[in-house]
Amino acid sequence: MNGSDDVVVGVDIGTTATKVIAYDASGAARASASTDYPLRQPEPGAAVQDPHEVAAAVRGGVRAVVRQLDGVRVAGLSFSAAMHSLLGLDGDGNPLTPLITWADTRAAAQADRLRDEGQALELHKRTGTPVHPMSPLVKLMWLRESDPELHGRAARWVGIKEYVLGRWCGSDVVDHSVASATGMLALDTLDWDGEALDLAGVSRGRLPDPVPVTTVLSTLTKDVAADLGLPEGTPVVIGASDGPLANLGIGAVRPGQTACSIGTSAALRVIVEKPAVDENGGVFCYAFVPGRYVVGGALNNGGVVLDWLSHALAPELGEDSEGAMAELAAKAPAGSDGLLMLPYLLGERAPRWSSLPRGAYVGLTRAHRREHLTRAALEGVCLQLSLVMASMDAAGIEVRQLRATGGFARSSFWRQLLADVLGIPVNFPTSHEGSAFGAALLGMQALDLVPSIDVAADFVTIDSTLEPDPRTAELYRQLRPVFGNLFDALAPTFTELRRLAPVLAPHPSAP
Repeated sequence: MNGSDDVVVGVDIGTTATKVIAYDASGAARASASTDYPLRQPEPGAAVQDPHEVAAAVRGGVRAVVRQLDGVRVAGLSFSAAMHSLLGLDGDGNPLTPLITWADTRAAAQADRLRDEGQALELHKRTGTPVHPMSPLVKLMWLRESDPELHGRAARWVGIKEYVLGRWCGSDVVDHSVASATGMLALDTLDWDGEALDLAGVSRGRLPDPVPVTTVLSTLTKDVAADLGLPEGTPVVIGASDGPLANLGIGAVRPGQTACSIGTSAALRVIVEKPAVDENGGVFCYAFVPGRYVVGGALNNGGVVLDWLSHALAPELGEDSEGAMAELAAKAPAGSDGLLMLPYLLGERAPRWSSLPRGAYVGLTRAHRREHLTRAALEGVCLQLSLVMASMDAAGIEVRQLRATGGFARSSFWRQLLADVLGIPVNFPTSHEGSAFGAALLGMQALDLVPSIDVAADFVTIDSTLEPDPRTAELYRQLRPVFGNLFDALAPTFTELRRLAPVLAPHPSAP
């Protein structure tokens, strides 16, 4: 950078918190702040937020970091945001709707209809976004049908990052990465897809203009700069979505370098040079920097499965139960003595992209104990990731190296289980704050402070590598198709359970 103390501030607007971290030219964090906010569920299937609360958290985080820097020059701000958020604005830019997050499932009927009518796969291949309730395209279809007056009244439809930057910089643009996760951007042109817009019931004039992720916006307005404690004229880089930036944040930036994260949810992502979706539509494909795309799949069910298990099977362990539950799982043999678990507690995304399935244990006998139930659930999460990897292979993508991060990595048992189930060595990087670090690195490239995002591979060091055990890996290789076939085998049951849901719902006691 221009000076040894200059920093770029990475701002990561997440689903439950915003993290703001300032990094210098060596990749070292110089200041940080994090602010939580609630994810509200006012009705079944809803998962929404107050956009004012989120915007206030972003503002507060940047202010706090600037105060900590105490005179260190901020070379620029660069942004990351969770994908698939949707917010309707009036003509003055004020919110008309709550912020509808990726986790909202109220558009399930519209997603199912697109699949039943045979439109889903072609849309998926053109836009890279699976047809799923998470998609803003499908959310807009749902809003058009459920509240046509509100749908028609919105002057603009944006995501949370576009809302914040519109207020801060007066901009009306969306980066290619966030735009390509809406289900409405054509990957071949990086422009809005006409058929998708027709389905959503919006014209391109009601959406921001798509721009590259390295776009430097017109600088902060005078009042916003003063409020944040920054000089007027501080550059703002639009940035990208959190998935691609998480890859960048752990140095998985070259073709074949794959990032695996297991936190509450889970995901596999790899950067490629040409867009790719497999024939069955098992993986997503999102635009990133020019000439690079991110392909992979996300799961709804990662660490949330272990959290459920601890409450259901071992409530006596209290809040700090994750380690104890992993130790319990280690007591059962690989394959859990023939017990399989479909870990679909929250429906599932990749590679089937369906809100239909539920969790299920298959193969249960009297011989099975808590350790078997626990191990089968963790095996199920890893086997689901292995199905995503198979879909990546079907899309012609070779996984040459895997880098894994997330809360699961605190467990040595779960680390080894991942390597065994996926059947490849797993590298564990020295921790970085993922998407915030990725946003800062992207900002450094946009501001010509580093030559390219490839420097990320040099910033991130590998702390340890685990090799799969050959015999255990072979066992899981044989179990994979058995596990994968269970979705189709149980689909009629899942369908009937959904039909019967109103009957099975608990009723209030009679007075």
